[in-house]
Amino acid sequence: MKQRSKRQRLLAITLGLGLGLGAPASQAAENLVFVSGAFRRSLPVADLEYLATTGQARGLLAQGLALGKQNPTEVARMLNEKIPLPVALVSRLLNTRIGEAILERLARVIFPLNTPSVGIPALRSAMVIGIVDGKGSLSAMSFLRAYPNDNIEVSIPALMALMQKASSISDLVRFFSESPLDGLRGTTPPKP
Repeated sequence: MKQRSKRQRLLAITLGLGLGLGAPASQAAENLVFVSGAFRRSLPVADLEYLATTGQARGLLAQGLALGKQNPTEVARMLNEKIPLPVALVSRLLNTRIGEAILERLARVIFPLNTPSVGIPALRSAMVIGIVDGKGSLSAMSFLRAYPNDNIEVSIPALMALMQKASSISDLVRFFSESPLDGLRGTTPPKP
């Protein structure tokens, strides 16, 4: 069991290094930068960490949650929610045509600030290393801790387009699981 864990960690590190070479070296994301045209607003990941560990929001995050009438305790629970995922299977899936199509869609919404061209490797790296560091599960916080760039850009227009296409969680799952198949069938998937 211990040998398998070492092998999985080595695989994740190798994948992370190999896939993240195009992105600047970094230990973890430090800021989420929400961008829409000339508008930019940064949210420190440290504030998300604080919320995840204490259940209390601070700074801009506290203001945003209050404006959105969101319960900080509920948001903290979502940040810490772990999804069990086998690292080897996820790594293989993310390197298939379907996995690439899903990553391509996600990389239109979230990518390293000012370098969207390395969005796919950054996402792949953060997912694999996040699962390894999370001991077989992925959470929003383990993903952010593993993201290989200091600043993550979140494209507000792309996020809004995605949210319009997905009015429910089942629509979102269908959007990411079925639509990439369109590209494999020879049709062009719609852009979010």
